[in-house]
Amino acid sequence: MTAEERNDVEAVQELKTAHDRIMAEVGKVVIGQKDVIEDLLIGILANGHCLLIGVPGLAKTLLVSTMARVLDLEFSRIQFTPDLMPSDITGTDVLETSSETGSRAFRFIKGPVFANIVLADEINRTPPKTQAALLQAMQEREITTGGTTYPLPSPFFVLATQNPIEQEGTYPLPEAQLDRFMFNIHVDYPSEREETRIVEETTSAYEADLAVVLSAADILRLQGLVRRVPVSEDLVRYAVRLVRATRPRSDVAPQFIKDWISWGAGPRASQFLVLGAKTRAILDGRFTPTTEDVRSVALATLRHRLVTNFNAEAEGVTDVDIVDRLVREIQPAEAIPS
Repeated sequence: MTAEERNDVEAVQELKTAHDRIMAEVGKVVIGQKDVIEDLLIGILANGHCLLIGVPGLAKTLLVSTMARVLDLEFSRIQFTPDLMPSDITGTDVLETSSETGSRAFRFIKGPVFANIVLADEINRTPPKTQAALLQAMQEREITTGGTTYPLPSPFFVLATQNPIEQEGTYPLPEAQLDRFMFNIHVDYPSEREETRIVEETTSAYEADLAVVLSAADILRLQGLVRRVPVSEDLVRYAVRLVRATRPRSDVAPQFIKDWISWGAGPRASQFLVLGAKTRAILDGRFTPTTEDVRSVALATLRHRLVTNFNAEAEGVTDVDIVDRLVREIQPAEAIPS
């Protein structure tokens, strides 16, 4: 075993311990939602953006800000509204006059996108033109304004929230932007026991004392570790087959996909399935992922990349139903036709 391999083994063990501590620290503030916290952490360590879907009052914003505190990352919150302009996100050039020489020059004032974790709150409440301001930031980790390109801080994540119920005054996210989110995470109501704890703690004088578990440098190092995690060719083929099976015109698509789907997922979904599986494995202290890891991240990875047709809507078939059935029916051992 080389020195680098020994360091990676130690890093996996270190991350397993850090994972348990992060869950405990975030749990001091956010009651329940363990699966959501897990998916969010996987997205961050895999260097992916996440879209949180849930009704108001489920602590989505609190969860993101708490995660930023525990990971010691610079946090910025943007409240998306119908009158929000692209420059309100990226920043703007301001004409300044020098007090010494009297000369005038433009100076770029950075917008709230210049942070490690950017919370795009209610992202679907702003027009597509403003939503598009995030596209370059999410894909290239940089923004261009006034002919000049500015790099964003590292690490950089966009964690967006969306209300699935109230549709008045909202704008659907463009497919190109949806595809840039690694995970679509649905935040559900807490259980009765969890809700009781929430009420008890939020109506008392309780204040959580949060400890920092990882730093920005640690996250960048662990993102590199995720890339080095070995993965079998069979697992990659399984992830690719799952994604190809979502496309109704593909030879490997089951009949129910052809009946219910207009457009399936693209190659970026295959990449995120493998990255998510690798991250899930090392968070659990394992050195390589299994097909079960792929299955576990399949719903969050695929659900927002499937465009259902009228037949699915008429029959009451949801994206959850389709992904669950896909995972049950597509077997890892099956070969992918050339």
